[in-house]
Order: sequence, then structure tokens, then C-alpha cells
Amino acid sequence: LSIDETQPPAFHYDLARMLRPLRDENVLIIGSGNLVHNLHTYAWGQHAAEPFEWATRFETEAKGYLIAGNHKPLISYESLGRDALLSIPTPEHYLPLLYVIAQQQKGDEISFPVTGVDGGSISMLSVQIG
Repeated sequence: LSIDETQPPAFHYDLARMLRPLRDENVLIIGSGNLVHNLHTYAWGQHAAEPFEWATRFETEAKGYLIAGNHKPLISYESLGRDALLSIPTPEHYLPLLYVIAQQQKGDEISFPVTGVDGGSISMLSVQIG
């Protein structure tokens, strides 16, 4: 799917929920993006830049919501405060996450097979449902 960034996050989440029956047909749904993606603050050319505190705080907060299966704050990420707004200055890298988490059903395990922050402001967190 192409991401229409002119649509609000709830539109993307609702659209993705309509795709849930594809799981029963063994269709793998993958979203490619970044939970934290702020190129304006990225440490270009620097080696092993430490993650910005706001980036790790937002990632930790988001992981808590994901583990709890609480998607509503992630859909309304703009209301989560400054850390979220710095982490997601534009939505195109974040919206694919909504397509993934919309597939989560009660009892689905969630895991994070890849973690880490690159350049201080790009989260490499991978989210796996089921």
C-alpha cells in the first residue's frame, strides 16, 4: 500500500484493521518505517552518537503501549507531547507502524527483534506481532 500522509493516523489504523482477515489466509503484513525518525537532529558523520534522551523516552513509552496492547495513544501520537513530536516530525516513517499494530489480536505475542538508535535520532526498533 502507498501511504497517504494527508490522511490522519486513525484513517491508516482503520484501513489496516480491514486487512486483518488476510492473516487467516497466511498473508504476511509488513510495515517499513521508523518509530523515531528525525533527520533534522541526526548526527551526520559522527561515529557512535548517543541516542537523544527524547528519542529513548518516546521509544520506551511507545514500547509500553505496544506491550499493553494499548494502540489508542499510538494512533493519537500527536497528543503524547514534545518527545513524540520530536520523534515524529513528519508522519511518513511512523504510519507503517499503525498498519502492523492494527493486526494485533487478543493473545498475540509482541516482540522487538531489533533495537537500537542510529545517529541519535533514528530508532531501529522492529515490532513483531504473533
